[in-house]
Parts: sequence; structure tokens; C-alpha cells
Amino acid sequence: MNILYAALWTEGLKIRKAKIFMLSLLAFALIALMLALLVLIARYPEIAGRSSTLEAKASLLGKADWPSFLSLLIQIILSLGTLGFGIITSWVFGREISDRTLKDLLALPTPRATIVLAKLLACAFWGSLLALTLWGVALLAGLAFQIPGWSTARPLETGQIYAKASLLTLLLCTPVAWFASFGRGYLLAISYVILTLVMTQLIAVGAPGLMPYFPWAFPALVSGVAGSAIPPANLWSVLIFVGTVLGGGLGTAGWWQWTDQN
Repeated sequence: MNILYAALWTEGLKIRKAKIFMLSLLAFALIALMLALLVLIARYPEIAGRSSTLEAKASLLGKADWPSFLSLLIQIILSLGTLGFGIITSWVFGREISDRTLKDLLALPTPRATIVLAKLLACAFWGSLLALTLWGVALLAGLAFQIPGWSTARPLETGQIYAKASLLTLLLCTPVAWFASFGRGYLLAISYVILTLVMTQLIAVGAPGLMPYFPWAFPALVSGVAGSAIPPANLWSVLIFVGTVLGGGLGTAGWWQWTDQN
């Protein structure tokens, strides 16, 4: 446990000193503000002025109230989370390889499986912080903009769904860790993340019946935002999702355990 704590502390130091850490927090906070602003524009279209683009985007939200706003946040964390969590996982696992310091890291007496676990936990903490930033800033902005329909119970109920969606999306980052390791850098892993986003949208539109068997659609199915036209998750959905998460984690640990140090 002390070895894991030390490895996790080291990963935390690397993250806190990296520019991408603050940039990611600022990006998620800014997106939350923009979402609240879109709801405000949907309520008061005159704010958009002559910007037809802003007015068109705001009109897609439907009702400019808290239920619509909170539902939008869940949809955003499913898509933005896949991209954002994937990027930070790519960075955590690809950094030493790209900087050519992997040999030094593997030469340490720390077990390689412990290094992988520490990195995965660091990704989980970082991703959770990003999800909390998006949620917290969005709530504060919504209150500041006086979005109608507020009640104390509604954020608590929706917050549970948001937390579930965030957690399930975070768990799907284990294959990203493998691609970052196997690809020896960021490029292959980020390409994989973009591919999963595109494939999810294509399957949802072209073959909705396959959605329960596509693991990257599982968070949306469980969160209830996939729509009534999409079949619900079933036992096979759970098994495929768990298998994907475990396969990514075990595959990453195996790569770090047996990779050469040249």
C-alpha cells in the first residue's frame, strides 16, 4: 500500500505541474459557462443580437429551464467526457514514452503493475475533478443567469445520473491507456478516442439495434439519454462493457510488464 501511495503521489505531482492540468480545468469551466449562456440566449433571443449561429444553437435546447439544462449537462459529459478523459489518459500513459523517460521509470524498484494502477487512479481522480468542475460551474452559472424552474431536489436527482454517466465514461478509458502504451505516444490513443465517438454516432443513426452491444454506448443507455428509439441495455451490454474495461486494464498492465526497455 505504501508503494502504491508513493507511485500515486508521484503521478499526482506530474499532473499538477503540467500545463495541461490547468488548461483542462479551464476548458471544462468555460464549456459550462457557454452552456449556461446558450440557455440564457434561448430564453432571451435578443441577447444574441445579429448572431444567427448562436440563436440557432440556442434554439436546439428546447425549453430554457433547469430540467433541459441539467439534461444537456448529462449529454455533454457523455461526449465531452469521452474526448476529455481520453486525452488526459493518453497524456498520463504516453508522456514518459514521448519524452523518452520510460526506461528510467521502468528501472525503478516499483512493480510495474503498481505503476499502471497508480496511473489509472490518477486518471480517475483527474477525470472526476473535470466532471465536478463542469457540474459545479454550470450550476453556479445557471443560478447567476436565473434560469427558471430551479428546485433543490432536481439537481440532486439529476446529479446521481450525471455521476453515473461520468463514472462509466471514465471506466472506458482503460483501452485508451493500452493504445497510448502500445502506440508509444498520444497519436494512436487520441485517434482511437475520436473513432469511438464517430462510431457511436454512426451506430446510433444507422444501426440503433447494435447500440446495446457497443460498449461505448453503454453510459448513454444506462443514463437514459439515448432515446426511446434505442433498445435498452441488457445483460450482454453489461458483460461486454465489463469485458472492455477489464481487457483494457489488463492489456495495459501486460504491456508495461513485458515491454522491452529499448
